[in-house]
Amino acid sequence: MTPPLPAFPPDFLWGVATSAYQIEGAVGEDGRGPSTWDTFAATPGRILNGDTGAVATDHYHRYAEDVALMRELGVGAYRFSVAWPRIVPTGSGPVNPAGLDFYDRLVDELCAAGIAPAATLYHWDTPQPLEDAGGWLNRDTAFRFAEYATAVGERLADRVRMWMPLNEPMVVTLFGYGVGGHAPGKRLLFGALPVAHHQLLAHGLAVVALRATGATGIGIANHHMPVWPASDSAADRDAVKAYDALVNGLFADPILRGRYPAEELAAAMPGPVAEDLATISAPLDWYGINYYQPARVGAPGSTPPPTVDGVELPDGLPFDFQLIEGYPLTGFGWPVVPDGLREILVGFRDRYGDALPPLYVTENGCAYDDGPDEHGRVADTRRIDYLDAHIRAVRAAMDSGVDVRGYFVWSIMDNFEWSVGYSQRFGLVHVDYSTLRRTPKDSYFWYRDLIRS
Repeated sequence: MTPPLPAFPPDFLWGVATSAYQIEGAVGEDGRGPSTWDTFAATPGRILNGDTGAVATDHYHRYAEDVALMRELGVGAYRFSVAWPRIVPTGSGPVNPAGLDFYDRLVDELCAAGIAPAATLYHWDTPQPLEDAGGWLNRDTAFRFAEYATAVGERLADRVRMWMPLNEPMVVTLFGYGVGGHAPGKRLLFGALPVAHHQLLAHGLAVVALRATGATGIGIANHHMPVWPASDSAADRDAVKAYDALVNGLFADPILRGRYPAEELAAAMPGPVAEDLATISAPLDWYGINYYQPARVGAPGSTPPPTVDGVELPDGLPFDFQLIEGYPLTGFGWPVVPDGLREILVGFRDRYGDALPPLYVTENGCAYDDGPDEHGRVADTRRIDYLDAHIRAVRAAMDSGVDVRGYFVWSIMDNFEWSVGYSQRFGLVHVDYSTLRRTPKDSYFWYRDLIRS
């Protein structure tokens, strides 16, 4: 029998998370402009089964129903993303009042339910006209992002408790521009490094812009993972150093230390890098870590070019990915390694010391394809076991002295999972995509009981 979960502080924040393109639908309504994901999903062969986010879970029209589910769940916060093309349809120029009105209604609904709004400004849906002008390869995009942040902050800063200008810039850099598995689908390899810099600059400019509107509680939601060597050889340890710099240090060091983790990376960045780093490292109120799995890497040439989440990686990388064996797998094929979450939290404390603000786990979750039985029950026992183990890992990190203030489950409901469409279900709530009916899973009730206790 699983022992009871250890106690958490009474002010520990329990939340759930989503993103706009994955749940909202209504992509052509109320003045919303096209995004890179609309374009990418409409391109044959890009998305599994030809799926798109055109309808998704129809949250745009059903947000009140979804907030009611969150209220019953008892979460203290809901992390959602604002769709940039709803607010500034062409990426620059006039603001769309109807777009702001939607998020106004959503935030009011959350506040009325006693749920703190936690807003992400960019969860990968770049307005297509900005991409046509160069996207994140173009320095100007960072300044257009700051203007957009101002528009949202001026409308919502009085009620939003937590702000994240960016979600996972590593994924946009690597998958969107490096290997082409995500929008906009470019395969630039290390030519994608300016994308990282311009996103980080956009983050820093948005922090300043949000604070000017009176916003408080500003952080970031960054994807991080422990990186393990395939062996103790010097070549494999060098591969770990290279990969850790690219997926962890490249996106945390500039924000928390005001510098890049390697001179070679700094030299590859465009613009007045030293001046930009002063903006990028604007102080934060907290730092968010999204965790799903560790990575094991070895020296290049040790394995054939692999696929990562269905994306074929090219030759020429300074590391090879190795399978992590000995752990159960999620429906996505990801190894379930709860202690990796403790490891990355403790590692951040050790690496950044006094430069590290309080931490939140801004995403953690798993995909399992459990559906309703003949009685309508969704018995997703594996998700419960996953969440239980990862929440224990958070508590273990806290017991080691790491200042963790909250935990957000990805996701409140099943949704569009990017390049694999609707094939992977991450939700606490099951969504029937033919009827859009919501059915809370057993994990929903388990999380509700955890929060209540």
